[in-house]
Amino acid sequence: QVQLVESGGGLVQPGESLRLSCAASGNRFSFNTMGWYRQPPGKQRELVATITSGGKTNYADSVKGRFAISRDSAKNTAYLQMNSLKAEDTAVYYCNAVGGGYVMADYWGQGTQVTVSS
Repeated sequence: QVQLVESGGGLVQPGESLRLSCAASGNRFSFNTMGWYRQPPGKQRELVATITSGGKTNYADSVKGRFAISRDSAKNTAYLQMNSLKAEDTAVYYCNAVGGGYVMADYWGQGTQVTVSS
């Protein structure tokens, strides 16, 4: 059974940084894609960034140049380095993983809260 566990969220001031981690377990193979999504208060869940098994990355326009996604296959973990945080980055951040087995399944973590406030 695949599990994704996020960590690293918290309360920071505008301009500060945070690094989120997503530790995966239970997958038979490396995930095709891992990613981060977020759901701001009162809004729908939105894409933040994704990374393929080959290292190709994709970012939402709102985070380009400030956030960086990476993954460590040996540790079966994905990361999201968030710099120059803004109030509008406040959201619950969810880890997502696709694949990892014989079927192209879609997995989600439980989410971690990021609050940017002075």
